[in-house]
Amino acid sequence: MGAIANIPFVRQISDKIYAEGFLFDLDIATPLMSNPYQEFPYLIIENFLDQQCCRQIINAVQCDNDAQSAALRGRKKRVDKSIRKTKIYTLMPVHRELYDRAFARERAQIEAFFALSLTTSTDEQVLEYTEGSFYKAHADDSSVLIDKEGRTIGFKQVAPHRKLTTVLFVSEHSDDVQDRYSYRGGELAFNYFHDLDGNVVTLKPKMGTLVVFASNPIYTHEVKEVKEGYRLTLVQWHDALL
Repeated sequence: MGAIANIPFVRQISDKIYAEGFLFDLDIATPLMSNPYQEFPYLIIENFLDQQCCRQIINAVQCDNDAQSAALRGRKKRVDKSIRKTKIYTLMPVHRELYDRAFARERAQIEAFFALSLTTSTDEQVLEYTEGSFYKAHADDSSVLIDKEGRTIGFKQVAPHRKLTTVLFVSEHSDDVQDRYSYRGGELAFNYFHDLDGNVVTLKPKMGTLVVFASNPIYTHEVKEVKEGYRLTLVQWHDALL
């Protein structure tokens, strides 16, 4: 088991990934997960969109002045930049058509990976992260419940229609940012997942890669602070028959 053996109370959830064990003692409303015999508990689809299309989307967004600060989920839709600092844009119809066509092409693979049937989906959110932007740890379908000592004691589901989350990386992670299509920092981290070396699972996808994962608290995640460059993603949530 390598270094993971030094972390107490973990449960193996796929061939190469372990999750913190306390999650499985909590009442999670929709504890959807992938087949544990998969290599990873999330699906990575490279070349979902090609680089030319991704650059066209970035060019369009960077020319768009109609952005809004991303609010936190909830009734009041409040903006709290200590938790989430990012901007939302609207995807142009021509790019939405290309995205929808690509999603239809990959739909069967996604459904098979998570053993479900997709039903409805939200509109795509175009999320822009510039230098200093981030999104702290959160679950896409639930709010976390914290006790007086700051410990996580549970989750309250607030978006039951979110069964799956898809994130398309339109720009690309790079340790050496040389153009407006890449960024440094801004990693996607799954806070409760550990690899065989005991490290928190952190993804740095290539341009055009789609990452698919369950929206429940087991898949709690964050966007690390962008250190340099331009991080653009298309995010969508999907309901499904389980």
